[in-house]
Amino acid sequence: MSGAVRAIEARTGRRCLLLPSNRLGLYLALRHWCVPGQRLLMSPISADEILFLVLAAGLCPVIAPLSPRDGNIDPARVDLSRVDAVLTTNLYGLPDDISAYAGKILIEDVAHAMETSVGGRPLGTFGQAGVFSLSKHPGAGSGGVLAVEGDDDYRMLEKARDALLVPGALRKELLTVATSMGRQAALRLGLVRPALRLSRLLRLEEAREGYRITLRAEALGQVMRQAPSLPPFDPWVRADLHDYRARRGTLARWYQSRRVAKVPGERARRLAGVRELAELPSVAAAVRDHLDQPLFRVPLLVRERDAAIAELERRGVVTGYLYDPPYDDYAGAFTEPSPDPGPARWWARHVLPVNPVYAHRALPVLRELSPADPLGAGATPGLP
Repeated sequence: MSGAVRAIEARTGRRCLLLPSNRLGLYLALRHWCVPGQRLLMSPISADEILFLVLAAGLCPVIAPLSPRDGNIDPARVDLSRVDAVLTTNLYGLPDDISAYAGKILIEDVAHAMETSVGGRPLGTFGQAGVFSLSKHPGAGSGGVLAVEGDDDYRMLEKARDALLVPGALRKELLTVATSMGRQAALRLGLVRPALRLSRLLRLEEAREGYRITLRAEALGQVMRQAPSLPPFDPWVRADLHDYRARRGTLARWYQSRRVAKVPGERARRLAGVRELAELPSVAAAVRDHLDQPLFRVPLLVRERDAAIAELERRGVVTGYLYDPPYDDYAGAFTEPSPDPGPARWWARHVLPVNPVYAHRALPVLRELSPADPLGAGATPGLP
């Protein structure tokens, strides 16, 4: 058993299955607990591939209204009697209102929330499954962990995982580990700008036009006839991580364990950064409710976000984990749209996620930023 799995088992008290990616874990959980055709409530804002994983599992994505306080589902504005299951996002580590989903199939995406607890209980332990990412908090560059309660579920999911894995490549594994090590060194040493220039020069970031993943609606419609099979959806799901189903070898498992072991030692610094950033007038309101949580990122809501991102980069602070406009704007033909998309559009246009570990570098810029105009002020929010 890898050190990464042991650490998450110790945190959750659950059986944990090591995976090459969080993506594969989400698909396995959705496929295992949900029946094709069921209606799944999900946030309008997350990584694009999450929507395609839901479609690959044969489910109907029901797009929820978003809470402008935290960027998660607003359960008070949802008719839960009309959905069968819920996929939480816990965006940037801010917890979804999990108490609202009692009696529903609950799959927790805790990619951003490895360190978040609710009432002293870790996220990832409330639903049928919790799916962790080893590339977010730990920064391991790859890897996921699926946490489940029952031994029978664990064995069935292990078998399903093995059926979907494809052979890995040592060269790719070496590149992934070396890239992650370089990224961590650049962050520590304040060399973000040259690291970004090198990354772009080497084309380590996939080119994009508009949305991060091109929808290709006609082709997607044809592929959906093959759901709930995952491989046909690979062209949509593998963006920025083409080996999301590839077996990981000894090197990757060693590095993942090493990075996970460092997470607790970063907790105090992360908490201090959360408290500092929470004093800014532009901080999302829910952050102030969770000053005891070592958030993955602290979301600010600012007026001139693109200019702020450029200035932060000049000062050696990289901004990531910005998500495209809401799923129902992106892929309305494949979803049941939100009854009120305005808050999600507003959030997608203004949110600026800041790594609290490096809050001290960012604060000189952040203190000068104007908060976003309140939702509903002026014109009705439209597409960014």
